[in-house]
This record gives sequence, structure tokens and C-alpha cells, in this order.
Amino acid sequence: MVPSNTQRYSYKARWFHWAMAVLIVLAYALILSRSQFAKGTDVRTLVVQTHFWVGIVVLVMAFFRIAERHRHTPPGIRPPLEGALRVAATLSHYALYAFLFVQPLLGLFTVLLERGALPIPLTSLSIPGPFALSKETAQALEHFHVLLGTIFYYVIGLHVVAAIWHHFVRKDNTVRRMV
Repeated sequence: MVPSNTQRYSYKARWFHWAMAVLIVLAYALILSRSQFAKGTDVRTLVVQTHFWVGIVVLVMAFFRIAERHRHTPPGIRPPLEGALRVAATLSHYALYAFLFVQPLLGLFTVLLERGALPIPLTSLSIPGPFALSKETAQALEHFHVLLGTIFYYVIGLHVVAAIWHHFVRKDNTVRRMV
């Protein structure tokens, strides 16, 4: 039996959740696969630029996702979470939403400060940046971008494990609300 719409997130919220999940996995896969190609090759450049633009798409979609969340109250978890479980769920969701904004912004500013422009994949075109070049600042931002990406392997993994736990151990409606 399919839960009624009042027991599920809105169609748009579910679409944003799953589309962004796929894009985030793609961004990780792209950046991890870049080492398979020699530095300076067109294929490696394409992989890195595609990683960058997938991040930009995630950033843009995050604004729409937040707007959709504010437009429609999320359905309640049944049975409700209490105490530490509620706090952990709230904190992990705030962390995931922050990641959707901070991670792409760190990547964007890294590229702008390092290269001075945003390259458009498969073309020789680029969008000029508004900042002066600063290799040192770009390196610092890239360090935080990589660090945050590494931390979020675990946060995203925790999110998946928590969903599985909710569904199979706690047997609540957490997963059913998002499918």
C-alpha cells in the first residue's frame, strides 16, 4: 500500500532528494576517477570540469530544495523520534543541508581564485571571475573543500545507515516518506 501524500514528502521534495543524491555520488565518482587519467590530458580536464559543474548544479538545486521544504511541512515520523534520536536527526539534516551549500561554494571560489574564470566543458570558453587571482587563498579553500568532502563521506554514509536502521530495526516510516 502506498502511503497517502500527507504521509510522504511532496513529489518535488522527493525528486530533489534523489536527483541530488545521484549528483553527489556522480561528483564524488568524477573527482575520485580523475587519477585514472594523466595530468594535462583532455579527458582528465573534462572529468574535473564536469565534477565542478555537477557541484554548481547541486548548489543551484539546493536553493530550490530549501524553498520546497519551506513550502511544504515534512510529514512526521511515526512513531515520533524522542530525545537524543530527535536531536541527532535534526543535527545530521542541518549538516547535510549545509554541505549542499558550503561544499560547492568552496569549489567555486577555489576555481575562481586559482584560475580567474569558470571553464565551460567541451569548449574553449570560460566565464570570467570577479576576483583577483590568489593562489594561496585558492589552495587554502581547496584544502577545506577536500577535507569537507572527506568528512561527508562519513556523514552521508551515516545518513544511509540511519535510513536502513529506521526501516528495518525501528520499523518507522522514515524511508517510506521519501520514496
